[in-house]
Amino acid sequence: MSSFDTASSGPAASSGPSAARMRLPRLFDYAERPDAQEGKLDRWGQRASGLYMARGTRLRARKLRPILRHVARHARRMSRASHEDLQAEAQTLRVTLRRALARDRLRADEIAPAFALIREVADRTLGMRHYDVQMLGAWSMMRGQIAEMRTGEGKTLCATLAAATAALGGMPVHVITVNDYLAERDAELMRPLYDFLGLSVGVIQAGQQVEDRRAIYGCDIVHGCNKEIAFDYLRDRMELRLRPGNLRRKISRLAETKAEAPLRLRGLHFAIMDEADSVLIDEARTHLIISGGVATGAAHETDLLHDAMEAAQLLREGTDYKIIHNERRVELLDPGKDALEDIAEEAAGAFRVALIREHMVVQALSAIHLFHAGEAYIVRDGKVQIVDENTGRVMEDRSWSEGLHQLVELKEGLELTEPRDTMTKITYQRVFRRYARLSGMTGTARDAAWELWTVYGLAVAHIPTNRPDIRRFARDRVFLTEDRKWRAIAARVAALSAQGLPVLLGTRSVAASEKASARLHDLGVAHQVLSAAQDADEAAIVERAGARGQVTVATNMAGRGTDIKLPRDVAQAGGLHVILSERHDSRRVDRQLEGRCGRQGDPGRVEAFLSLEDELMRSKGAALHRRLAQAGMVLGPLVSGGFIRMRQRQIERIHARMRHDLLETDRNLGNLLAFSGQME
Repeated sequence: MSSFDTASSGPAASSGPSAARMRLPRLFDYAERPDAQEGKLDRWGQRASGLYMARGTRLRARKLRPILRHVARHARRMSRASHEDLQAEAQTLRVTLRRALARDRLRADEIAPAFALIREVADRTLGMRHYDVQMLGAWSMMRGQIAEMRTGEGKTLCATLAAATAALGGMPVHVITVNDYLAERDAELMRPLYDFLGLSVGVIQAGQQVEDRRAIYGCDIVHGCNKEIAFDYLRDRMELRLRPGNLRRKISRLAETKAEAPLRLRGLHFAIMDEADSVLIDEARTHLIISGGVATGAAHETDLLHDAMEAAQLLREGTDYKIIHNERRVELLDPGKDALEDIAEEAAGAFRVALIREHMVVQALSAIHLFHAGEAYIVRDGKVQIVDENTGRVMEDRSWSEGLHQLVELKEGLELTEPRDTMTKITYQRVFRRYARLSGMTGTARDAAWELWTVYGLAVAHIPTNRPDIRRFARDRVFLTEDRKWRAIAARVAALSAQGLPVLLGTRSVAASEKASARLHDLGVAHQVLSAAQDADEAAIVERAGARGQVTVATNMAGRGTDIKLPRDVAQAGGLHVILSERHDSRRVDRQLEGRCGRQGDPGRVEAFLSLEDELMRSKGAALHRRLAQAGMVLGPLVSGGFIRMRQRQIERIHARMRHDLLETDRNLGNLLAFSGQME
């Protein structure tokens, strides 16, 4: 376990005249948990225990309740204290919290005074007082768990209890969320609370310079997007790989030899993951890759890309290759390999090498058949910009690797960017498993409880709602074709808007948003669109989304973390209506969109309009479910909708297997490179 204590300890560091001149180095130079060396038996044991952990969420929530009794003992004293007394109390608590956090097992009576203090300060500085359920959520995070809190229960305020408590105890805290917008919003909302307690807070954003990032990471509490922090950690690992070993670095510092350039982070101490399942599960299917410098032989690769694209367009699906839609990959068949060999006889350069040729043609087929404009990416300012499927947002300065990005550019007729050499890579699983303390919160953890436990060792605690959930759910409406579905959606939205009810129409992609917008425009329905292609005024669009009669068409950008506030007259009239225009690959993503209504006891209604031509049901792997759903339409939408949900569960299992395979590949590579001591 890595230490978060920045001061030395022990008699050699605290007594004698030499202590003023020389301090012993910390136990670890860069705080992080070492990679777990798990054998097959350990992993089987984790999976078996995961079945119990996935079903024990309510049991763990009951065990959290003693914190409320301990906090209540300090509440009256805190409420009577002056501002100056509360600030003095914060300084006093630093010593006791440092001692408490040094132990793996925390005690409620030691943490409770900090919770009581932070709640009182939040009331005075923010005008918001933590509910009991928020204290339960924060206590579960302090214990290294995932707090499952219904959307709208105030997870941002809840996180301040855990973040400020850990920071007062001297532990650098990373509050990690899914995008830059939420990171900046949450930090600014809670800054007055942290300022009162004497805690510094910073925000990591895309485009910041290295020197600025180092200063921000020096703050007590750092808010940032998961990708920004993970990539900064990976850049630090690249720096450490080029430096001498840990012990030699410490000796160099004691001897006051040449100073090394400071790293970005201070290590991985304590992470609070907002929307934890999105970060730890949905984002964990691909490597994080840092590339730099023009790839070796890049001047000749343009010819290879053109040859691969031309060859791919000559091959026949089903005969030369097959598309495995469930796993979003292409597989060359033997006739296809033979056809490529014939084509290569007239080619030159790298295309004549079978291994290179087949790999690049597979990439070209993927660019043609699996990566579509308006879904996987958008074309803006003459560039291909990747759209994150889970968040609906453009990922700035990101590109696909192994020539795929250039092949997509070639397909779109754009100027090709130069391919880059891969310098280092790592998986999300390996990054976040290295935090000394890892915790999180989300509204949709239960469906992923087994994977959270088996991969990260994180148990899920179900936190009850502060007010009863009074949302209403309509039965799914299922149509044979997309055209019929969109006609029905447009008519329903027009009717709801005419009644003065706000409507949030959720779509799966930018292309689907444009299709919905066109349908509404034809009916003369005024609306606003929020997607990766129209993201400049996000805050203003979200602010208007709850207004009377307002219609908002949005991708997943209006999902996680989006708080749509309702005027009183709208709440009394029935609240926000959420309409799902199709199911996503994960039920958890659907639940996040559904969670935009019915927040904090508000009324609301959820409806789903589905078709058998939706993306989920369109691929060949869904043929059986599509036939069953079509047959079930005779019995009603409840039956046909059930078969669509069965297809969704199948995709969830496939994606879980892909994440498992990725982690296994990383483990095997780590064992292969173990002699070097560095994998990334």
